[in-house]
Amino acid sequence: MRRKLNNTALFILSTIVAGAFMGCQGDKKPQETVLKGEATIYVEESLLPVVEDVASVFESQYEAKLNLVAKPEAEIINALSRGDATVAVLPRSLEETEVKHFYNKKINPRLTHFAYDAVAFISKKSAIDTIIDLKDVVSIIQGKSSRIKGLVFDNLNSGAARELLTFAKANSFPENGIYSFTKNSEVFEYVAANEGMIGVVGINWILQPTEDVAQYLNKVQVLHVKGGNNDIYDPSQNSLAEKKYPLARDLFVVDCQGYRGLGVGFASFIAGERGQRIILKSGLMPVRVPSRKIITRPGITKENKQ
Repeated sequence: MRRKLNNTALFILSTIVAGAFMGCQGDKKPQETVLKGEATIYVEESLLPVVEDVASVFESQYEAKLNLVAKPEAEIINALSRGDATVAVLPRSLEETEVKHFYNKKINPRLTHFAYDAVAFISKKSAIDTIIDLKDVVSIIQGKSSRIKGLVFDNLNSGAARELLTFAKANSFPENGIYSFTKNSEVFEYVAANEGMIGVVGINWILQPTEDVAQYLNKVQVLHVKGGNNDIYDPSQNSLAEKKYPLARDLFVVDCQGYRGLGVGFASFIAGERGQRIILKSGLMPVRVPSRKIITRPGITKENKQ
């Protein structure tokens, strides 16, 4: 025989159920808004200096705390796929298969294109040859005879490594002639001490070096790049603006949060007027060149002209 619940028991049971439901809803509720709260952003290592600059200004303007985690590109993509990361700054867009993966998880990734940067080559300061031919770069990556003694990467999972593999139309690096470390500073240190070695770095590390990188800048030189048409280019803001540098990269904020959180706020900020000015000042090329305000003064007299 079933016993009827009295009013007190019904009240207690309903309270427990309601509390449990609200608790579940609370777990799903975003912990931040577009301009307030705390979030973690994974940043491809070669882009860390400029992202740190933008994040610092963003935090000073809003009640937000951004925890930047520097990782190689491949590790960030894996973290996004697993759900360990939800916002990232990458030197490329998402591939079609990656986008489908998020769609299957009921998440529509937001992609914000905010700048262009360049893969640069460095050599020892005393090296006589200041030009690197991309034909030689392709040859060494394809395991063929090359005039390059060795290519030095910070990490073979980095965006720069992936960029060169794609450029050389190779699936993997050969066993000989390719060197890798764990930090950008180690690339600069090794190249500065070894004749004939060519370092592969994101240009941002040269334009905005950290202390551990800055100590080697006077011991290395940035190489001019000879493209397929035999024209020679520098990894400069000007060549990026003219879309002539052969190893330019598109930079994106990838937001897979699935709600309007700090990912949306940071992406809007870095692609907006203030963020684009920071990009321009860093030496990279913003997607939209910030406008310049010209202030005129009426009533200029002859005395002022003199």
